[in-house]
Amino acid sequence: MVQRVSSTRTFARIAPHCVPALDRAVHRLTGGRALLSARLLPSLVLTSTGARTGLPRHTPLACMPEGPRGAPPVAWVLVGSNFGRPGHPAWSANLMAHPEAEISWRGRDVPVRARLLRGAEREAAWAEVVAFWPPYARYQARVEREIRLFRLERM
Repeated sequence: MVQRVSSTRTFARIAPHCVPALDRAVHRLTGGRALLSARLLPSLVLTSTGARTGLPRHTPLACMPEGPRGAPPVAWVLVGSNFGRPGHPAWSANLMAHPEAEISWRGRDVPVRARLLRGAEREAAWAEVVAFWPPYARYQARVEREIRLFRLERM
């Protein structure tokens, strides 16, 4: 049911105004140990440098951790779905301009380098992401742009 609701156009209109604000508040109140959206999907807070402003930007995001089960992730895949809205999310432009960033993952700060996935690497990651969270396929069907995928690797 959650997947069905999260892939609707109504959710795409409302969620960008509510979900990040709630996630930021919970993250702040728990000292970085929890995110509300992590009850549904693995989530992190990305601290990137603004592409135009150069200022730090803190963005709660769902992610797909990569690595052996039971071990700390070696990388994370971020999906620039923007809740299935037409434009790319601002955080994706930030990572393209400034690939060095930091994430807050389960209460720990981790320096990372972002890499935009392209070609066969993107296609393989896209298949994994859609298997991981099927609403991403509905988001892609709704927009003309290719949804950006980034792999964040520990530095």
